[in-house]
Amino acid sequence: MSNRHTGSERANQCLEKLFYRRSQARTVNLALLTVNWSSVATFYIEQFGCRATQADGAAIERQLVDRGCTVAGSADSADVVVLNTCTVTAAADAQAREAIRRIHKANPSTRIVVTGCYAQRAPAELAALPGVSHVVGNSHKPQLPGLLAGTLETASAKDFVPTESLLLGPILVGDISRQRDVLVAPVLGGEGNRTRPTLKIQDGCSNRCAFCVIPLVRGKSRSLPPETVVEEMRKLSDSGYKEIVLSGINLAAWGRDLSPRRGFLDLLRQILDETAVERLRLSSIEPLDVTRDLILLFASTPRLADHFHMPLQSGSDRILAAMHRWYRSEHYARRVELIREHLPHAGIGADVIAGFPGESEEDHALTVDFIERRSFTYLHVFSYSSRPGTRAASLPGHVPGHVVQRRARELRALGEAKYAAFHRAEAGRTLSVLTLRRRESGVPDSTEWTPALSSHYLKLRISGTWLPNRFLDVVCSADQHIPAISELRPADPVLL
Repeated sequence: MSNRHTGSERANQCLEKLFYRRSQARTVNLALLTVNWSSVATFYIEQFGCRATQADGAAIERQLVDRGCTVAGSADSADVVVLNTCTVTAAADAQAREAIRRIHKANPSTRIVVTGCYAQRAPAELAALPGVSHVVGNSHKPQLPGLLAGTLETASAKDFVPTESLLLGPILVGDISRQRDVLVAPVLGGEGNRTRPTLKIQDGCSNRCAFCVIPLVRGKSRSLPPETVVEEMRKLSDSGYKEIVLSGINLAAWGRDLSPRRGFLDLLRQILDETAVERLRLSSIEPLDVTRDLILLFASTPRLADHFHMPLQSGSDRILAAMHRWYRSEHYARRVELIREHLPHAGIGADVIAGFPGESEEDHALTVDFIERRSFTYLHVFSYSSRPGTRAASLPGHVPGHVVQRRARELRALGEAKYAAFHRAEAGRTLSVLTLRRRESGVPDSTEWTPALSSHYLKLRISGTWLPNRFLDVVCSADQHIPAISELRPADPVLL
């Protein structure tokens, strides 16, 4: 195992050199990178990671269906499995490798194609795993449907990494900084059986946070043209979707790369003016992009979900500086105050990293105190994970693993307490909620209640059985485990 890992590391180093010495690359026989996929009848996409990755998977799925392929019910029954990977932590990498082993063991004849962020960062490492047929990085993810359908319609020989000398399976990875496109589902976007489709309008990130590998695997910030965004929103709304989630790697950076330059706030106004979408939700937004004008726009209409997910990462200014974050705790606190001033019941969530290199017990205590004194409604807590190629990987003072885990547990417990307090505070209020499919909520079938989501991101159980994708006004109960009561009665009860 250690020899294979060392070989993969050498191969990855070779690939990295090739990306930046393209003039020395030999001509590649494209036949090495394609197989006869004409017999492929079924495929299955296994997703890992963030909403942006899930949106990529939806686009790939739709394009494959358009080419005549059929979605399989599970990975075990598919001719081809596409693993759309994440690499934000070492745990995410391990999950992808375990999935490859599991799929290959269950059905050795299944062809496994690995794409996504892990594939971009360490293609040779993945190509060395038994069962992997192809590795396609984010740099060439738009070509993936063509590869699976037996063609490489838009790729040329100079785009390919010469892999013959690596003695590994076919690898299709290039310089991600040259990517200018944003992968988007060209049709309705109901892939994955979700009640709330996600539309990715921005990809990549031009920031360089010390802990983050995303700029290395997704490239520079780039935006969908505004006319494309509006067209996709219209399609989704006209197809009956009640709520649509806008996503991106750095969502509010949308438009900064366009010519002429556009602003994210202007795009939101354009969507509201030119489409009939009933509720629009933002997946995540950087704190400095949460301006007074943005908050006032949200407060002016119920069509914008009063929910702000703002990455915090740390409540210690010393650690924020070491992370190369663009704000300090006082800036973040002011954003929370502004939201509460104009939207007193809004949901406010945050990402927090436990155990960044150099984080002392005092720094951790500052983070806990900052969160305790602010009206957060939930937290997403991440244990720091060293990522190759990032500034943080070479910093001194890496925190022992058991200390990182303890701090993460404390933060998660705090997040759970914040969410429970939020639910209690909403007791007795009438809320507008969207009914969800059970499978996307991870809940068992029941004839007694239906999962639903409020505008301010409160997850509720609604008394009775309701069809998904319906807005209801419900009275919130004091206990999150007791179903809320709808002001209507389900006309046609159906077990979902």
